[in-house]
Amino acid sequence: MVIGATGGIGRALTQQIVASGRFRAVHALSRSGDGAPDGSTGGRIDLEDEASIAEAAARLYAPPRLVIVASGRLHGAGLAPEKALRMLDPAAMHQAFAINTVGPALVAKHFTPLFPREGLSVFAALSARVGSISDNRLGGWHSYRASKAALNMLIATIAIELARTRPAALCVGLHPGTVDTGLSKPFQSGVPDERLFTADHSADRLLQVIDGLTPADSGGVFAWDGARIPA
Repeated sequence: MVIGATGGIGRALTQQIVASGRFRAVHALSRSGDGAPDGSTGGRIDLEDEASIAEAAARLYAPPRLVIVASGRLHGAGLAPEKALRMLDPAAMHQAFAINTVGPALVAKHFTPLFPREGLSVFAALSARVGSISDNRLGGWHSYRASKAALNMLIATIAIELARTRPAALCVGLHPGTVDTGLSKPFQSGVPDERLFTADHSADRLLQVIDGLTPADSGGVFAWDGARIPA
């Protein structure tokens, strides 16, 4: 299951999961519910509407093995990365947390209880390196950094709870790198060409990272190259 499946990374993840043939069904969920990639089943979900998340979970006819939240918000109407503290706006901060933090937590609330009791299952949410508190040397981007740092903490606490009933399950964060999508478009000017990834490349690397993880890695946040991002 890919949530945010019509975005750049979400679509690429869905297409590659379908192409792998590893799952009997692939569900591609988005706010509109339209535009699911070929080979997947579309459906609606809104990370700002818990009822829609609960309804999406109730529609499943078999326990999920892989749930990826590929949604995120960095900028948009009324929201932009702050360059200084004076730019903080409460409404914009709430908007960042609603999508980057609260939404993925609610997905975990409704979907991880459906994981099988035995065998490998994975809950993963796209995070960001800038959510690392110890790695923050530049400052700025207060709302986005804080929302991703909060997501990383939720991943750690959800992993602890999940392990009590499903010891083989994983709960992880994934940093996709700087990907050539609408989310990063305004901020690509200083990114070297070799560090600006296509959505297909990033999705391929993230799926390889997931394949290489074990239950001992649950609770961590991992970059596209497999490196663990510090808390």
